[in-house]
Amino acid sequence: MIKAGIIGATGYAGVELVRILLNHPFVELAAISSVSFEGKKISEIYPSLYGVYDETLSDGDTVIKKSDVVFASLPHGISQPLAKACLGAGKIFIDLGADFRLRDEDTYRKWYDGGFDDKTLHEKAVYGLPEIYAGSIKNAKLIANPGCYPTSAALALYPGLLMGVCEKTGIIIDSKSGATGAGRGLALNTHFAELNEGFSAYKAGVHRHSPEIEQTLSDIAGERISITFVPHLLPVNRGILTTVYAKNKGFSLSRIHEVYSDFYKDAAFVKVLNPGEYANIKNVRMTNMCHISLHLDEHTDTIIITSAIDNMVKGAAGQAVQNLNIVFGLPEDEGLKGTAPSF
Repeated sequence: MIKAGIIGATGYAGVELVRILLNHPFVELAAISSVSFEGKKISEIYPSLYGVYDETLSDGDTVIKKSDVVFASLPHGISQPLAKACLGAGKIFIDLGADFRLRDEDTYRKWYDGGFDDKTLHEKAVYGLPEIYAGSIKNAKLIANPGCYPTSAALALYPGLLMGVCEKTGIIIDSKSGATGAGRGLALNTHFAELNEGFSAYKAGVHRHSPEIEQTLSDIAGERISITFVPHLLPVNRGILTTVYAKNKGFSLSRIHEVYSDFYKDAAFVKVLNPGEYANIKNVRMTNMCHISLHLDEHTDTIIITSAIDNMVKGAAGQAVQNLNIVFGLPEDEGLKGTAPSF
């Protein structure tokens, strides 16, 4: 059994890791920690775990000592010393935060107001989007789990950019996320009375995930890609619906669909819907799936690509477990099988 530990187990992504790993046939959840609730049982914080997993929350050092692989689900700026400690102890470190996602230190400093504590450590980090970087992930010791918005955007655009279906300029990415994307901390805009019956954009053009999206799309395209990215807050708990607008390069809708379907035919978690169908967050809820639907505005010759993921699973904890599976040579879907609730 693989001994796994979670540092930051009481946040939304952390407890989602607990839920998934408890059902993984090759993983033992060896230790969990939380600064805010150290010494308490996790089932006191999340009563859904009562009698199922009543482990006491310890400290990060204990988690590292007891685990073969450590997941960190923490705000940015905290994971770097933990990663160094894990690698020094010969453990694998999978970071669900933003500390290792960006390769360029100046870009990281601009968007996250911090630097790289150890540049050699950052050089070892592998960006953990399995559908694109699986070859690098399988030998990695330090994995930067992607952000939720970047995951939905990259999967939507990957075949289009790589296969030359769409133009590389003028790309607009419009995303809507459930409230769990903001984390468990209290904020006025996620209070029920503020969120319910509302729907609005936020951080238009200045969201921290913008450089991460551009970094991945630039890797795919082989040249610098700039995008317009606008996120929105949906009055739902979980899910991301991303709609991408990209200029067509002369392809018919049927040919675009053929390219995408062939490209993702062997992908465990990416499903291209039938022509005329629309991706819907309801249909990927609680799963590691990404549903993609394809549409064409013939009037403006614009390809419209819509992707739906669960921001807490494929956008966070599920993808982290998918990375664990790749590192340990397991099938990518181990512990991640299942479908969304039908209603």
